[in-house]
Amino acid sequence: MKFFIDTAEVDAIKALIPSGFVDGVTTNPTLIARSGRNIKEVIQEICALTDGPVSAEVTALDTKGMIEEGKRVADWADNVCVKLPLTWAGLEATNALSSQGIPINVTLCFSANQALLAAKAGATFISPFIGRLDDIGEDGCDLIAEIRVIYDNYGFDTQILAASIRSLEHMENCALIGADVATAPPSVIRDMAGHELTDKGLAAFMKDWEKTGQSIL
Repeated sequence: MKFFIDTAEVDAIKALIPSGFVDGVTTNPTLIARSGRNIKEVIQEICALTDGPVSAEVTALDTKGMIEEGKRVADWADNVCVKLPLTWAGLEATNALSSQGIPINVTLCFSANQALLAAKAGATFISPFIGRLDDIGEDGCDLIAEIRVIYDNYGFDTQILAASIRSLEHMENCALIGADVATAPPSVIRDMAGHELTDKGLAAFMKDWEKTGQSIL
């Protein structure tokens, strides 16, 4: 499973680069707004940090506007992935832009039917928002499982990009189900490395090592 970092904070991405876990980055208008910076500058900086896809979302709501903005955004860097909302206009724009070879991340997916339409429209990625489904009492990971079955049934190339991930349980379940990609905040990625037994075991090893009085260097 690939890891995308869900942030527009350049320093947070830089800090994760040495780990080798940055396969791509996702942003959205909210994350850009929180950064307080110009969207083009932020996207270009991020694109220079990774060879993987960097999702940049359009803000137009009509098909024509989405296509125009999508072309403009795609010109910012070679690894930009244009992000479009899962609306009828967004699907039309996905069809138009993907037919021109522009990679598309269709976002705000909340049903298997939506995911099926996105795949048929030529989406490179489909982004089901599992955390927001959990918020309304549904199990967001069930949607990942449904999409996985549908895409496998018909051999769609569209990759399942699990989004709105908020916990280690989300990450584990998405990996078990077979999501192609998970996009998560840097804090969630870092927390995956932690376990109390690892900490206890390491503390015991170091205590015993100190007793030997040795040094490796």
